[in-house]
Amino acid sequence: MLSDMTSPSFAELDALSTETLREQAFAKARAQKDVKFFWQVLRHLPDAGDAASLDGAPNSIGPTVDEAVALWREFEGRDLGAQEPLLRAAFIDYLSR
Repeated sequence: MLSDMTSPSFAELDALSTETLREQAFAKARAQKDVKFFWQVLRHLPDAGDAASLDGAPNSIGPTVDEAVALWREFEGRDLGAQEPLLRAAFIDYLSR
């Protein structure tokens, strides 16, 4: 298990599965209330082209939440396809900060 006191090395993080990286990155983002990280991840999911147009304006908050939930469900337990290397890199980068 990775220590909470030091930043893990790239090799330590790269040895982890994508799912483990996701779990750890999401836990860190939740603890830090880092909504920006979640939006960045959602924008890189397969079939997430609509996420790029989400602006979070008050008049669009309903559709934004609905679309975010749909994208989240798409992510969980699904094949990430060609996006997996990009998402792994994002998780590793986030965890190494």
